[in-house]
Amino acid sequence: MPAAGSASAEASHERRVAVRRILRHRGIVVGGLLLLAMVIGALIAPFVVGDPQELNPIARLMPPGEEAWFGTDHLGRDIFTRTLHGGRVSLLVGLSVAVLASTFGTVIGLVAGFVRSADGPLMRIMDGVMAIPAILLAIAMVAVTRPSVANVVFAVTVVETPRVARLVRSVVLTIREQPYIEAAFASGTRVPRILLRHVLPNTAAPLIVQATYVAAAAILIESLLSFLGTGTPAAIPTWGNIVAEGRTYFQIATWIIFFPGLFLAITVLAINLLGDGLRDLLDPRHTDR
Repeated sequence: MPAAGSASAEASHERRVAVRRILRHRGIVVGGLLLLAMVIGALIAPFVVGDPQELNPIARLMPPGEEAWFGTDHLGRDIFTRTLHGGRVSLLVGLSVAVLASTFGTVIGLVAGFVRSADGPLMRIMDGVMAIPAILLAIAMVAVTRPSVANVVFAVTVVETPRVARLVRSVVLTIREQPYIEAAFASGTRVPRILLRHVLPNTAAPLIVQATYVAAAAILIESLLSFLGTGTPAAIPTWGNIVAEGRTYFQIATWIIFFPGLFLAITVLAINLLGDGLRDLLDPRHTDR
């Protein structure tokens, strides 16, 4: 019992130390709070604001004020309402792509890094995908299908997966030469078990950091696709198509593109701050002694 109590107290102390280290890092705190605010705004949008497609021609191009905090567009639609609803699509795409690209990239990277015969073919395929500019490949993939959020997620996932795969492969190439991996082989441990128990946990830290950058890149690509009209349908408000619709009226109604652009910039900045903070926290070279 004393040993169990001592282990519990030590685990509790380690958790408190970890929480203090996180709270001391400005990047994680600021980025996390900004991102949390954006997520909360997107989640509560259907319950606290109206229909983003509601027309009010009498109030068209109204500047920001008490009746419309962010003003209205050329059809009288409330920009504040549309901006909050637009965040739902962008954050959904960013999270979905981060999860899917990390999952597929991890599997490919593990196989390529650990199975020598599969390394060459898999990496050449990844190199071929990376050789094409990401936005052009995403546009081409969305163009051959109908515009939808699911197709955007699929296209951006294909674009971002090679970057994750190459990162995981580089980590695995280092780990597989370690003595404990050779000892596991010598003891007759099967390759899948080695990958899951010994290799995969060591890829977690760089993978988490990379996932944040993938999420930020996915949000930017989705916004650009929507801006070009090849992303989500026009009936679904996103930050990209709100800016696209408002660019014609930029000189007389700058608020139409200013506020969605500001929300997009803050979201990407928050994710990058969070990613940089996690990198510093998880990198042993930055560990407090």
